[in-house]
Parts: sequence; C-alpha cells; structure tokens
Amino acid sequence: MVRQFYAMGALLAGLAVAAGAFGAHALQARIPAERLDTWEIAVRYQFYHALALLALAWAMDRWPAAGLQLGAWLLLAGILVFAGTLYIIALGGPRWLGAVTPVGGLCLIAGWLVVAWRVGHAG
Repeated sequence: MVRQFYAMGALLAGLAVAAGAFGAHALQARIPAERLDTWEIAVRYQFYHALALLALAWAMDRWPAAGLQLGAWLLLAGILVFAGTLYIIALGGPRWLGAVTPVGGLCLIAGWLVVAWRVGHAG
C-alpha cells in the first residue's frame, strides 16, 4: 500500500495546485469573496494533507510494523470529505453540506492521532 498512498498523495497535491489556480483565475470574478475564501480553505487543507500522505507513505516504508495504514486511510477520507464538501459549498452547492464538513475534520484529526500513537508505540 505504500506506493498507492504515495501516488494518492501526489495526485491530490497536483489537484490542489490545479484547484488553487482555478480558484485564482476562473472563480475570482465569478463567485462572492466569502465563497472564494471557502474554496481557498479547501485547497489549503487538501494540499497540506496531500503532503502528509506523501510523508506517511515514506513512514510506512521506514516503519512497516507500525501499522500506519489506518492513519493514511483516515487522512484520505478527511481530505475527500472536508475539502470536497467545501469545494461544493463554494461552487454554490447546498449549505447543509456544512454540517458534513466537520466529519472530514474529525477524520483528519483522528488520522493524525492514529499516526502519532502508532509511531510512538511501534515495536
């Protein structure tokens, strides 16, 4: 799974760059500033956590016995739910998705906690 998580991290980082450029060039004149801010938050969290997936893939290779896959899956789910709902809201999607966004944030937090626990207690 190391290569798959590395590939997902690289793909999500590239998509974050594309989403950032899209927001800066295509959306800036088309959506209100508040929704553009929401878009930028989604890009930022996606990019940070895509980089985290790359680092986590490296850690999985370095400490294979640590069992870091759960942390990686949680980060991936968090990226998709947190950033995904924010992208949809920024594009004018239903505001009730804002109630789903924190689930993605909880996945991100849980992912980081799992990684900290597993690396700290790896044999």
